[in-house]
Amino acid sequence: MSQSYIVWARRTPMGKLTGSLASVRTDDLLSLVFEDFKKWAPFDLKEIDDVVVGCANQAGEDNRNVGRMGVILAGFPFEVPAATVNRLCGSSLEALTDAFAKIEAKIADCVLVGGVESMSRGPYVLSKAESEFDRGQKMYDSSFGWRFQNPKMAALFPLMGMGETAEEVATLHNISREDQDRFAMNSHQKAAAAYQRNLFQDELIPVKVQKGKESLLITRDECVREDSSFEKLQKLKPVFRPNGSVTAGNSSPMNDGASGVLVVSEKFLKQHNLKPLLKITGAASRGLHPNVMGLGPVVATQTLCQRYGMSAGQFDVVELNEAFAAQSLACMRELKLDPEKVNIRGGAIALGHPLGCSGARLVTTLAHIMKQDAKLKRGLASMCVGVGQGISLAVENCL
Repeated sequence: MSQSYIVWARRTPMGKLTGSLASVRTDDLLSLVFEDFKKWAPFDLKEIDDVVVGCANQAGEDNRNVGRMGVILAGFPFEVPAATVNRLCGSSLEALTDAFAKIEAKIADCVLVGGVESMSRGPYVLSKAESEFDRGQKMYDSSFGWRFQNPKMAALFPLMGMGETAEEVATLHNISREDQDRFAMNSHQKAAAAYQRNLFQDELIPVKVQKGKESLLITRDECVREDSSFEKLQKLKPVFRPNGSVTAGNSSPMNDGASGVLVVSEKFLKQHNLKPLLKITGAASRGLHPNVMGLGPVVATQTLCQRYGMSAGQFDVVELNEAFAAQSLACMRELKLDPEKVNIRGGAIALGHPLGCSGARLVTTLAHIMKQDAKLKRGLASMCVGVGQGISLAVENCL
């Protein structure tokens, strides 16, 4: 069995919905990460065995295998293959798992992983008529949520939107509104503090955009609020249930962004004298009831730990995707994670959650945190996935 190493990890800033990156096509956004990789790569790009990209929407400019489009647009040789995978929010963590599996199985030595989502540019989609003069077509905004629901599913269980599932988890686990708002405030404060110390500098790819006649260089995640406060968050009204506790402030925003990670075998590492950042030590996915999908990291991490002989308490640093404060807090409690070790530079509530990009973003941030602190030996990236799944990836520091 071959070992898998992460040797490069970068990402764009996370643009807010209809923000600075909204003018950038999804395939172009991905190609920016691949172009950045090209500048770094100390080997012939034809040596890349595969490119695997995560993307959740795939209904617009990200259709027809956006991974392949990104590779071509970035000027890679046509010989470099590419595929796009979809595990909704966990898509690029799935892409990383696929890279890990390919290398462990010795069917690849060099796999470039990507993740991309432009929620600003998700198109409206319209069902086709089933008969002549049919006026029963429905239109959906493909940026977020469940489209074209199968009525057979509703007979199996009540179909809930993501926010409703967060309310469900909050109720089941006694997560108060106050706890959710404090968690959200801390996410913004940690992210703002990390920016003040220039801790994101190594992982970020500046993006140049044209706004009218003005050329702008985007160098920061656009949803981080330095002025976030508990008092401001408490004033927001619940969004999903009249007497609920989940608000826009304690939920992740909708975003645009792209990320990339290079995974190689030990043989490739030595052949090209590459310096590893992290070694991948395990991965797992697991399903659960769709209406408590926010607890996905619990079952995925438990499966990972059982499979590889680990325990959640062994991880020195954890990147847990903050889809909602409610589910993040519930996962931390269930896994008995030390809050001081979780999302130490803020999480998705502050940084943003461009669905298909987020898994690779978690690992990118994790890689740079661990690169800057050799004492952090073991790391975990984990996230919940819509329709009831979780996915986790474990790593070790190579410093």
